[in-house]
Amino acid sequence: MKLVQHLLNAKGRNVISIEPETSVLDAIKLMAEKGIGSVVVMADGKLCGIMTERDYARKVIIKGRASDTTPVSDIMTGEVKTTSPDATVDSCMQMMTDLKCRHLPVVEGGDVVAMISIGDLVQAIIADQKEEIEQLEHYIAG
Repeated sequence: MKLVQHLLNAKGRNVISIEPETSVLDAIKLMAEKGIGSVVVMADGKLCGIMTERDYARKVIIKGRASDTTPVSDIMTGEVKTTSPDATVDSCMQMMTDLKCRHLPVVEGGDVVAMISIGDLVQAIIADQKEEIEQLEHYIAG
């Protein structure tokens, strides 16, 4: 059973974060530049929220807010569910499915150390299935 730690060993532990006062426009520009769909929001080194493309679409565009004057704190998701490096890929997949979210910050010792996405989990599950199929094929072939 694969753990989040295994994903992080392959993916790395790069965390892209912003402050609550950052304008939504600057946050969206950063996300586009980095090719990511979410950023963690940190205040005084502590996780206080997450901003996603979904937050932008639902809380800025649809409501007619101005991206350049709206702070991230006005649209971020404040109650952030997190995971740990020792959590299983399956448990994270279940959590994301239940919460209908696509990103989970990984917290270790009270610090955000990484971010995983639903895509990361799907890739890990596919890799595990391929490996299991290959082992079964070798077993059958003798």
